[in-house]
Amino acid sequence: MTLSAFLGRVWTWLKPRRRFPPTREGWWFLMATLLIGLAAINAGLNLLFLVWGMMLCLILASGVLSELCLRSLEVRRSPPTNIHARAPYLMGIALTNGKRRIPSFSVEVEDLMDGRPIEKRCYFLKLPAGRTQETAYRHMMPRRGRQHLSGLRLSTKFPFGLIQKSRDVTDPAELIIYPALVPVPDQLLRGLPAEHGRGRMRWRSRGGDFFGLRDFRHGDDPRDIHWRTSARRGMPFVRENEDDEGLTATVLFDNSMPGTADDGGSPEAFEEAVSLAASVSAELLRRGYRVTFLARGLQIAGARGPGQNTRIMRALALIDVASAGADAANNELPTAPGPCIRIRPGRPAEAQNQRGTPQPLERRG
Repeated sequence: MTLSAFLGRVWTWLKPRRRFPPTREGWWFLMATLLIGLAAINAGLNLLFLVWGMMLCLILASGVLSELCLRSLEVRRSPPTNIHARAPYLMGIALTNGKRRIPSFSVEVEDLMDGRPIEKRCYFLKLPAGRTQETAYRHMMPRRGRQHLSGLRLSTKFPFGLIQKSRDVTDPAELIIYPALVPVPDQLLRGLPAEHGRGRMRWRSRGGDFFGLRDFRHGDDPRDIHWRTSARRGMPFVRENEDDEGLTATVLFDNSMPGTADDGGSPEAFEEAVSLAASVSAELLRRGYRVTFLARGLQIAGARGPGQNTRIMRALALIDVASAGADAANNELPTAPGPCIRIRPGRPAEAQNQRGTPQPLERRG
């Protein structure tokens, strides 16, 4: 094998590119190695040459063993289903050692955002060969919207703590951060009348009478699973109860920006209104309402349950200020068909009955 072929194989083996900055202790060790080497060459003492050789072997062994720790490692993340801004969440990290005999020691995993690690990390003390271990780190996103994760970084200081060798794994992912949830005033929801007279409705109300069973669907609450029937049929079933009232409500969010800061025309007021709209929608859904969400250029038909909550939260996570340009006709604020809660940036939140009579309840901004 020629020298160029050998170097080519080494270069391929080291891909992707490694980082190995010395630690603080590593810098001291390198300086000591350099001084002892100079002393050995200047004095010509065999004892100094022996010590110098041992220190060089430690540096070489540190590089080889740390490389063996990072080889054949596979990492993946498991993001949670719902992430709200300014609320802590747990990001699952799973690390698999694909080597057949050699374990990995002292491995740290960091998530990368735009190529830079975030402040949280996961630590694996020992990962035996052929095994997978899972853990999670706790983090918090400051604002709603899209967040892009570019990859993951694996690093280790094994075995002597002289260098911190690391390699990056490309694993792009997009997170949809829902708006922050804020406390909803009781006066706001008490001002919202219930819609009576439409008969008994079928819904997973734990307070109503038993209505029937159906197949489990994505988004159903696992607490509604009827375990006896699920065990007998071999597949999950959920129970449905009758609700005594047809509770419907509309959240009307005016996503236009007032002209002046005195009227609430600031980005901070808009974000507060988005958080209030998300919190009101979540609270109404939690109480069993059939919630319709309306905004300029956005309409979500009425529905109940976790699926509707996901649709509204995702829409509010990505909602922006409605523009008053050429497409202004499509950005008109829709009319609520019945009881609604109207939310505007920097304005009082209002609960309106079926006749559209406003009832200002809270002053915001």
